[in-house]
Amino acid sequence: MDWGYTLSGLLVGILVGLTGVGGGSLMTPLLVFVFGIPPVKAVGTDLLFAAITKSGGVWIHSRLQTIEWRIVGLLAAGSVPASLLTTYGLQQIGVHNERLNTIITTALGFALILTSIALLFKGEFQQLGRRLSGQKLSAWKEWRWVVTVIAGIILGVLVTLTSVGAGALGAAILFFLYPGLPTVRIVGTDIAHAVPLTAVAGLGHLHMGTVDFVLLGSLLLGSLPGIYLGSRLSHRVPEKVMRPILASMLMLIGVKFVW
Repeated sequence: MDWGYTLSGLLVGILVGLTGVGGGSLMTPLLVFVFGIPPVKAVGTDLLFAAITKSGGVWIHSRLQTIEWRIVGLLAAGSVPASLLTTYGLQQIGVHNERLNTIITTALGFALILTSIALLFKGEFQQLGRRLSGQKLSAWKEWRWVVTVIAGIILGVLVTLTSVGAGALGAAILFFLYPGLPTVRIVGTDIAHAVPLTAVAGLGHLHMGTVDFVLLGSLLLGSLPGIYLGSRLSHRVPEKVMRPILASMLMLIGVKFVW
């Protein structure tokens, strides 16, 4: 077992607990840049990592009744089939085809840039959604469920390709589409959707042989206590300080991946 992976899991777990940002935005770039893990293997391993670590969050939010299961169902109706189709497309390209790593690296860069924007402008997305709802646009409210399914499709493709998007990006979409929901219900719904999506995508990567179980175990060994520690410290670290720093870092990493 490589203790460097465990330490990385601990650090990422603390940041996830502090900021609520999905681990994929932090873990996958770390595995690729610092440890030299091939992008396709980093994504596959991180997807199962995310499914396992977020399962506890679903259990807690379910007990607190802070999950909008109808919205979860609408998102999953788009994301799960999209994930399966994306996995099939990756299989057709071939795991050992260098073009696959190029596609994943480029997609990862764009996903990190989008996540950075979502972190910086979360409040603005919510205000825009409130203005649309406040204008009583009957057509918007009537077709919002369709937009939710389409958002699920986009997340399904993005998460399967990059392991990024099920956290901050998914939450930003929900803040825009359902601005009247309390933040705790947005978070609970986002986590509840992320688990089946990352599980399906992760199992697809497992079928392709792009999951490293030794790496997965090492990351979990550090991340689980890290998330607990970060959650306990979160009230002591101002969110308005952490989010811009984290968003700037993700933007720089994203640009590096793309260019």
